[in-house]
Amino acid sequence: MKNWQSSLVPVTSTIKEAISIIDSSSCMIAVIVGQERKLLGIITDGDIRRAIMKGVSFSEPVTKIMNSSPLIISSKSTSKETFQIFQNTHIRHLPVVDDDGKILGIQVVDELHKTVKNDTIVVIMAGGLGSRLGNLTKDCPKPLLNIGNQPILETILDNFISDGFYRFYFSVNYKAEMIESFFGNGEKWGVDIRYIREKERLGTGGALSLMPETPENPVIVMNGDILTRVNFQRLLDFHNEYQSAATMCVREYDFQVPYGVVNIKDHQITKIDEKPVHTFFVNAGIYILSPESLRLIPQHSYFDLPDLFKELSKNKQKTVAFPIREYWIDVGHVDDFNRANGDYKHNFK
Repeated sequence: MKNWQSSLVPVTSTIKEAISIIDSSSCMIAVIVGQERKLLGIITDGDIRRAIMKGVSFSEPVTKIMNSSPLIISSKSTSKETFQIFQNTHIRHLPVVDDDGKILGIQVVDELHKTVKNDTIVVIMAGGLGSRLGNLTKDCPKPLLNIGNQPILETILDNFISDGFYRFYFSVNYKAEMIESFFGNGEKWGVDIRYIREKERLGTGGALSLMPETPENPVIVMNGDILTRVNFQRLLDFHNEYQSAATMCVREYDFQVPYGVVNIKDHQITKIDEKPVHTFFVNAGIYILSPESLRLIPQHSYFDLPDLFKELSKNKQKTVAFPIREYWIDVGHVDDFNRANGDYKHNFK
């Protein structure tokens, strides 16, 4: 087993403290314990995402969101029995307890099922004009602009590779030959890179209709101008846990009204909110799509992925949101480009 002791969290801890444990622990789980290490519950990355969507404060105690009845195994469980549980569920961690409920370890699925590479296909949308960046993209496609010490698209590729992914499609259009010349077939990075060549602009969804193969598993789709520290395996686990037709990454966005907002009822002023801040969840440009949802994308037509979510909702198919709590920036404007360069060293190297 991995260094499971680092995943133990006292029941008196806050959610914020549990997040720190999840992010730093090799097991990527927080195990809530009481006296004498008695198991009281667990918190996974998915539990944290659900708490964000519900507006739960990270200063709340861990008991607010912990799963107090997690699946467990005993120290007498065989590897075959344990692996069967992993196969029948979408969980990745099983606390090991003794007859008194004391935690003895954490079994992680990766330790039983050694999978070095992830067969999931990743599609990066890298064909945009980048016109909002002005002269920066006059002679260079946006994905090849250097942020830090390397192109945006190379940083995106590195992040996926570090999470075990190796099958990529780059959707290209504007100055496609420069992107293809730089990345080639991916041999330099030890991965497989192929290209979807848009002869006309098809949007973030329409380009997927040009894929030369029919995926058997969910596909990750990401805009090629986004830098983020999201763990893509956690995102895929979240999608599989919900058995969703499509998952959209979302990001909190705060908007402050620059005036005092006056509430009125029957011509009477009931309340004045001075420069209130409204919080929304916005599309973060990263998606996971099931093979079934891909079939709804029209062939060779302009189609954006938000339209696919509308279509799926209309058909009563499950779509879920994955809130991003990690670093994320959309390099859409010159100010964003400059900020990303300033952030790069702290977040990526």
